[in-house]
Amino acid sequence: MGILSGNPKEEPMHYGEVYTLWNYALAAKGKVASFQAMMNHVGDRDLKKLMEDMSESMKDEIKQVEDILRENGIASPPTTAERPKVNLVGARFTDPEIAVMVGADISAGLIACSTIIGQSIREDIGMMFGQFHASRMVFAGKSLRMNKEKGWLVPPPLHVQTAEPVHA
Repeated sequence: MGILSGNPKEEPMHYGEVYTLWNYALAAKGKVASFQAMMNHVGDRDLKKLMEDMSESMKDEIKQVEDILRENGIASPPTTAERPKVNLVGARFTDPEIAVMVGADISAGLIACSTIIGQSIREDIGMMFGQFHASRMVFAGKSLRMNKEKGWLVPPPLHVQTAEPVHA
């Protein structure tokens, strides 16, 4: 039996896992803060609910990641202060603009989770990020459906022309 053949929670993390977990927690904390700020601009209830749900999900993810870091003697990244709720007047982001930013954040989160899954040699870390990835997929579906229903989706040029069948 080798050093990496027992209980995954008792196995050491490699430097890449340490770095990606710490960096993931830092990025997620920044995203929660930016969502709090963007929600001051949101007028659409569905978009606001999606962002609130995503924020709560990210807070749970941060806790799980920080628990692993702490168990391994690694300090957590700093946390930004909670953003206040305000009523903005003047220049604002529009709901469709915010929806695009949220969609980009979901895509980036999917890529980050997939990357961490691929780099992990501890099964518990890979599985945890598999769950985070699945959660992001649910949010991606909700976001896409909402953008379509509200007319906010800006698709790239669509290929609607079909090729003529070739007769031999």
